[in-house]
Amino acid sequence: MRTAHHGVQRIPGRVECAYYDPGGEGVAYHDSDAKNSGSGGLNPADGTYLNQFRMRESVDVSYTEFHDQIDNSPFDLVQPPENQLYVGWTEPGEWFNMTAEVAEAGLYSADLLYTSHRGGSISIEVNGKPATGPLLIQSTSNASDPIAWRQWHHWNVARGIAKLRLAAGKSVLTVRILSEGNMNLAYFDFKKAG
Repeated sequence: MRTAHHGVQRIPGRVECAYYDPGGEGVAYHDSDAKNSGSGGLNPADGTYLNQFRMRESVDVSYTEFHDQIDNSPFDLVQPPENQLYVGWTEPGEWFNMTAEVAEAGLYSADLLYTSHRGGSISIEVNGKPATGPLLIQSTSNASDPIAWRQWHHWNVARGIAKLRLAAGKSVLTVRILSEGNMNLAYFDFKKAG
C-alpha cells in the first residue's frame, strides 16, 4: 500500500504529483483555499486510503475511478491507470514541490499524464530557479461527450512537454500553475533525453 509521505521520488522514473513534499502551505505548496476538494470532499471520508489521501491538506487530490465510465470513458485520448492519484482543481498562482533523487546528471525529458478542460500553462522550477518557462497544456475537451462534468476527466499524455537539465542527487521540482487552471496533473514520467 502506498503511503502519503513515502519519501523521495526517483528520476529516471515516474514523479507523482500527489506525492508532493510534506511541509504545508507556503512551504511545500500554495493552494488558493484551505479545503481539499477531492479527498474528504468529492471523495467522502469513509476510512479508505484513496478517499482520505492527504485530506487534511489543502492541495486538492483525487484519483481515477473506473465505475460509470468516469476516467475510463471512450473520450480519453489515453486510458489512465485505475486508482491513479492526481492533483486537481488547479488555479493560477498555485504551486507544489516534489523532491526527486536523480540517479545521473544530464538532460531529462518528461511526459505528463493530465486532463485539461480549457487548456492552460504550467512551468517547472528546479531548486527554486526557473527551468522551463511556460509549458502549454492542450485542452482535452471534447464537444461530443454528452456528460458535461466529464470534460474534466478526458485523459491525455503530453509527450516531451518538459526538458530539464538535472544534477545528480536530490532536486526539488516546483510545478506552478500559470494560466487557466482546472487541470488534473497525475505524474511526470522522466527519461534521459537523447
